Amino acid sequence: MTLTESRLVEPEVLERVLAGALRNGGDFAEVYAEDRAMTAVSLDDRRVEELSSGHSRGAGIRVICGDTTGFAHTDDLSETGLLAAAAAASAVARQGGGGVRRIALSETRAPAPNTVATYPADVPKATKVELLRRADEMARSKSDSVVQVSASYADNRKCFIVANSDGLFTGDDQVRTRFAVRCVSSGDTGLQTGFESEGFTVGFEFFDGDAVERLASEAARRALAKLRARPAPAGVLPVVIKSGSGGILFHEACGHGLEADHIVKDSSVYAHRLGEQVASPLVTLVDDGTAGPNWGSYAVDDEGRPARRNVLIENGILVDYMWDATSARKAGRASSANGRRESYQHLPMVRMTNTFLLQGSEDPDEIVAQTPYGVYVAALGGGQVNTATGDFVFGMTEAYMIENGQITEPIRDVNLIGNGPDVLAKVDAVASDFGMSPGTCGKDGQSVPVGCGQPTLRVTGVTIGGTAGA
Repeated sequence: MTLTESRLVEPEVLERVLAGALRNGGDFAEVYAEDRAMTAVSLDDRRVEELSSGHSRGAGIRVICGDTTGFAHTDDLSETGLLAAAAAASAVARQGGGGVRRIALSETRAPAPNTVATYPADVPKATKVELLRRADEMARSKSDSVVQVSASYADNRKCFIVANSDGLFTGDDQVRTRFAVRCVSSGDTGLQTGFESEGFTVGFEFFDGDAVERLASEAARRALAKLRARPAPAGVLPVVIKSGSGGILFHEACGHGLEADHIVKDSSVYAHRLGEQVASPLVTLVDDGTAGPNWGSYAVDDEGRPARRNVLIENGILVDYMWDATSARKAGRASSANGRRESYQHLPMVRMTNTFLLQGSEDPDEIVAQTPYGVYVAALGGGQVNTATGDFVFGMTEAYMIENGQITEPIRDVNLIGNGPDVLAKVDAVASDFGMSPGTCGKDGQSVPVGCGQPTLRVTGVTIGGTAGA
């Protein structure tokens, strides 16, 4: 679907709505119109628990006057409905000079990060349910100790257009497909859980290969391995983080602190530190919305700026922050195309896309071999971070001991506790492998899809919140 075919509001109408939004004064006006469709299917213990679909259409209009923003949204995409929303949003600018400001829109396009071969909406729901049954069968075939399997499928298509008083007019057609499997195993140590998921900005061609069986097998393997887990050590230990598994740590502990709204509010540990050494020279941190079919990719952000590759930390030096249009306008610079919103009912804000550490040159097996004693993190779970200090707590959902340079026994789920800048400074080995994983990032009540990634790397010392002596 091209932008012309998916046009939700005609350019002539948009021009009149933008002019109406600024009729009572204001510095900037924007119309964001969206059409979204989704499907979700879940299976739990061999029963289909959910089979739902949804469709929404609407527009959000904002008007900025100085430091004040007026915002209104509507599900009425007629000119009358849009003009009413524009009038509501412009109420904050009623003290302006009045008059009419004419807007001339110029349509532009940005290249898509990938192509979609099969739109999920064209695939019968029964075919999607069959994917879940295949996952259940594969996971249970691994062992009789796998006592419960749940699987979920989701697809989402978002077509939107955005126009503003600077003359910008563009849009995007984003398709995302995701599959996840969770297994529960039972043994002498009780019940243990294994989880695995993948998601990409692709269509149903995601399932042309062995994705279902591979994800189910990995979730089952993880749950079964934890049946023989021993108590985790407590204390500060070297930690080797497996490729792709620790990207969420850097997303949360470092990425959020590099978002410009935190910088402007002086609520980030990275504020006022451009040009400074904030990490090991081995660390280069990138946010890239153009990174192929990864979960956080798009052609343009939700303010209409073409996606970009933004280097944030280069060889340990802080070189830039992430910017949306509003924060960039105040700073007198260009947006870095990090303006994102959950839906037309929300204002855009600075958000990450695909955030990752670049790979190095070392062999991942050699990094382990050169670690006499420590912890090998194969999977991280959720966590919390204080952007003002960089302090974080993350759960390790699959981890093993490293003893005499070898990965040995699994350890029970435990927390990884540390500080983002401190961890970045203590990276002393970065491998040549690389992996990405999908995630959902929450911020100020809004959730957006993001990608997280990193190569295998070693941190010389992180606090492990275990119960056994180190």
